[in-house]
Amino acid sequence: MLDRDGQFLSHLLITPSGKFTPCSLSYDVNTHRLWVGSGGNNTVVIYRYITRQDALTDLNPATADVMESLSEIPTTGTETPQQGNQCLLKLMSPPELHPSLTLTGVDRCYHISCVTSDRVWVSDRENNLMLTDTTGVPLHRVEDSCRGLYRGNGLHTVNSESELIYIDRKYNINKLSKDMKTTTTFIERTDSTWEPLCVYWSPSTGDLLVGMCNYRTGTGKVTRYNQSGQLTQTIQNDNTGRRLYSVPCYITENNNGDVVVSDLYKDDVSGAVVVTERGGRHRFSYTGHPSGSGLWPCGICTDALSHILVCNGRTITVQMLDRDGQFLSHLLIIIRPSGIFSPQSLSYDVNTHRLWVGSWYNKTVVIYRYITRQDALTDEHPPGPAVDAMSSSTQAVEWR
Repeated sequence: MLDRDGQFLSHLLITPSGKFTPCSLSYDVNTHRLWVGSGGNNTVVIYRYITRQDALTDLNPATADVMESLSEIPTTGTETPQQGNQCLLKLMSPPELHPSLTLTGVDRCYHISCVTSDRVWVSDRENNLMLTDTTGVPLHRVEDSCRGLYRGNGLHTVNSESELIYIDRKYNINKLSKDMKTTTTFIERTDSTWEPLCVYWSPSTGDLLVGMCNYRTGTGKVTRYNQSGQLTQTIQNDNTGRRLYSVPCYITENNNGDVVVSDLYKDDVSGAVVVTERGGRHRFSYTGHPSGSGLWPCGICTDALSHILVCNGRTITVQMLDRDGQFLSHLLIIIRPSGIFSPQSLSYDVNTHRLWVGSWYNKTVVIYRYITRQDALTDEHPPGPAVDAMSSSTQAVEWR
């Protein structure tokens, strides 16, 4: 293992049973797993040697850093793990505004799913689902996607193979191949009382999370399916038997495995962000800032620092929470996009730390960066854009 400047740091000791000669490597940036293949036989071993921890736990959470440390390097016997380089992800101010997009082929931006750093899938309410790039022009269209809710819903997601997973007009869940030539039914709808509203592919497990609603009873649930499309979990009630969801319209997952849901009508008159552990235990429900002030939750995502970002249609803002549901700030937009803009949909690109924000009023998408990466030992920024940022303002800011 070397640092970026070619300085030797350590040997990454590998000691599986039997004969093993490391020959090939592949690193998964989403799970921090290292896949190591043997040149002497047909063995592949998988290691995880990067841990994530709070670096500044005693500071204001809105300005705290999260450290990714190469400290738990696997070793043998009684050797002490060696300390490697460290990298800090920091929130800074002001945010960096990238060129905005005016899309053709959709009338509003109800949901966004990132594919690559410059390609996203975007959908509106009128059965329009298209792939676009930073020019805003359609590159591909899906003709059989379902109609969106009036307040929007997350009807598509993208997996690690760059395949699109979406809800079709018959409320089956389909998978479109990376080359966009083959569509297969991944999960067939078999119970007409439940309607799928939103989907999210989990980078950490490869599972598919689906938010569903039973309009007859006014209840919702979250179901989990494995990579074979088999149902493995249902999350519906808390430990007292009370319903957790009503209309789960957007869904995502945090770095700790929490399932994070925008429930449009949690208490019939107002919505909530409902968070459960991976196993299904209810952790908290966020109902706005100040508490109980009301929330119309729409698009939702999490970032590399485990913040929860949610669009609030009531205040026309994006609110930032910590992983435990504490309000941190409104994501202050110092450079506002021109024209009318109401944040509706969010997608966070973990590779570039760009936040894609789509508008409910029109077909505008703005792109921001509010997280910067720097070397923890030298306090220097790596090559790349000079300014990445975020705000810690506690006042609501209209996006106009």
